[in-house]
Amino acid sequence: MNLLEILGQLPASECTYEEWVQVGMALKHEGYTVSDWNTWSMADSRYKAGNCAKKWESFKGNAEPVTAGTIVQIAKDHGWTPPHSGNSYSDDYTQIDYEGIISYEGEAEPVKKRPVSRDPVSEIIKYLRARFEPDDYIGYVTSVYETDGKLAPTRGSWGRTAGQIIDLLEKCKGDIGSVLGDADPRAGAWIRVNPLDGKGIKDENVTDYRYVLVESDSLTIEQQNVLMRELALPIVTLTHTGGKSLHAICHIDAGNNRELYRQRVAYMFDVCEKNGLKIDKNCKNPSRLTRLPGFQRGENWQYLVDTNIGKASFEEWKDYIEEITDDLPDEISYDEMKDHLPPLRPALIDGVLRCGHKMLLAGPSKAGKSFSLISLAIAIAEGGEWLGFRCRQGKVLYINLELDEASCWNRIAEVYKANGVEAKNAKNLTVWNLRGRSMPMDKLAPSMIRRAKKAGYTAIILDPIYKVITGDENSAEQMSHFCNVFDRICRDANCAMIYCHHHSKGMQGGKKSMDRASGSGVFARDPDALLDMIELPVSEQLRKTREDKAVCAVCKEWLQRFLGDRYGDTVSLDDEQSRSRMMEHCRNYLKSNSMTLMQKEIQRASAMVSSQTAWRIEGTLREFPRFQSVNVWFEWPRHIIDQTGALKDVNPDATWQQNFPKRKTNEERKQERKDGIMTAFSSAADQNGEADIKDIMTYLGVSENTVRSRLKEHGGFWFGDGKCGLKASSKIGDLSSDV
Repeated sequence: MNLLEILGQLPASECTYEEWVQVGMALKHEGYTVSDWNTWSMADSRYKAGNCAKKWESFKGNAEPVTAGTIVQIAKDHGWTPPHSGNSYSDDYTQIDYEGIISYEGEAEPVKKRPVSRDPVSEIIKYLRARFEPDDYIGYVTSVYETDGKLAPTRGSWGRTAGQIIDLLEKCKGDIGSVLGDADPRAGAWIRVNPLDGKGIKDENVTDYRYVLVESDSLTIEQQNVLMRELALPIVTLTHTGGKSLHAICHIDAGNNRELYRQRVAYMFDVCEKNGLKIDKNCKNPSRLTRLPGFQRGENWQYLVDTNIGKASFEEWKDYIEEITDDLPDEISYDEMKDHLPPLRPALIDGVLRCGHKMLLAGPSKAGKSFSLISLAIAIAEGGEWLGFRCRQGKVLYINLELDEASCWNRIAEVYKANGVEAKNAKNLTVWNLRGRSMPMDKLAPSMIRRAKKAGYTAIILDPIYKVITGDENSAEQMSHFCNVFDRICRDANCAMIYCHHHSKGMQGGKKSMDRASGSGVFARDPDALLDMIELPVSEQLRKTREDKAVCAVCKEWLQRFLGDRYGDTVSLDDEQSRSRMMEHCRNYLKSNSMTLMQKEIQRASAMVSSQTAWRIEGTLREFPRFQSVNVWFEWPRHIIDQTGALKDVNPDATWQQNFPKRKTNEERKQERKDGIMTAFSSAADQNGEADIKDIMTYLGVSENTVRSRLKEHGGFWFGDGKCGLKASSKIGDLSSDV
């Protein structure tokens, strides 16, 4: 027996440390040299020069020596079969206990239950070529051990490539056992689902997350075959296990991305489950064993049913599945609908928004958007008015993402009080405080829908949406997906969605109301109703007029209290419009202590007027005609409609045009960038005259690419490896202007 020939079939890389030592001890006992052991060991990536010689000297022999039989057994454990041992196949290969066909109603040919091929070697080669590249290391198992009365696969072999095995199979003259090892005919043989690194069989040894095993034991073979084909699964090989299932090896095509593999497998299994193909969840393991065709398993055979059926890749299959399961409604011709048109949804906000539709309230910071939305929630709960529009009464959920819980509850109470509304139907107003617990909208939506269905909300108010935005708000594509979540909530929960968003930075007066909201134009064009708030400039004269009116109101209240029935004979209607006359009446009829108290009230009223801001609310509506702009004063914590018409002719563009900066020339902007990069460099440079690009990024508040672009534009810097500095011919003083 030539042990070196046996070792030629046993890669050192497949052996454990203990097996490696036993091989060395056996070689020494049988009279081989340390060079023989060293040569065999060199193919292993763990090999270190000198280790064999050092270890060889420690082998002193013992009463129970390690002999050649140990090498033979180790080789057998790793798939080696002694020559001339024959194979385990019966000559009568087709005489198995299957008859008939696996039925399938479709364009594909029926699959015969019995193997067509009488050549298992060719079948295995065909299988390997369908699944692996020649240089892919593959793991396979042909040996078993008994546990609890059952036969289970060993760890098997994993140190040879598909190309090496195919070459050996083509030369084996039908002796599969000489290549893969003799399989126990009671158990069959297995192969790993994905290629390995040649160093082990665990998930971390997988080099390409290429496939997943799809297997179902809950259906008959016939049912499995039909469902797998009807689903057009991207099957590269379909194998009969010789038992009660088919093994479909399906494309996942995730490369070396384990997370992508996990997502795609979950998607595929979910589609299979929803279509009646219950999957063994253990199949998701990327290093899982699957049945290797060409081997006997009990009374039956494992054989290759088909290759490359269904779609050619995961992506192609996913597109196909989503096309046929898009859940989209059928097309309907107008002729079918013209005589029985569906009724329109009732208005939730008269002239503005229908039930089950979407509304966006947009405005800048400090516009009181949250107060306005709370007022709207109260108006819906109580069946009142909001900004002059009548609201349909119903249950409303106010989702607070910004205020702490105590502030939110107190703010609602303040708005109730300021609006003079009695909380008769407070049970209709529910608050969901999620500050510090917010999550992306697509994750929050299912919880919102579940609560809305259970409570029967008429409207959900979300304040504000920047807390739950997913993706880049400037990306039309990403914001379209984001806004689609609102449609889903409206549809599934049968309620209106109302939310607020902020304006973009900068002056807004010169923009159309639809273009003021920050981010993609999708925000403005998606909702059924857009209400936009823009601040109106308040002149000193107008503010003085309002202050005088507030003072007159305070004086009137005090005079009525003291004069009683004599008030009408003492104070004329003209007097009520004059601050000076009302103050004179107060001095004449009020006592000094009352006058002092009244003066304090006047101070509070004047301060309130000074803090008031003016706003114009414009509407862009899909279901109703455009309404006339509503002008309001924001008097904390409420918006009051301007009944006097004082704001009607105020032009927001006047302030915008007055303050709009002169447009800079390209040269001026270029010089600003040069000066800015020079200032940033001077601030960040160390003693060696070098600066970290990241420090300059922090200083300027821009990206690394922007910093590199500006350094290049300047022309006086070198940069690389995360550093930058002045070129040798440049000086800081020279670079403060154009280079």
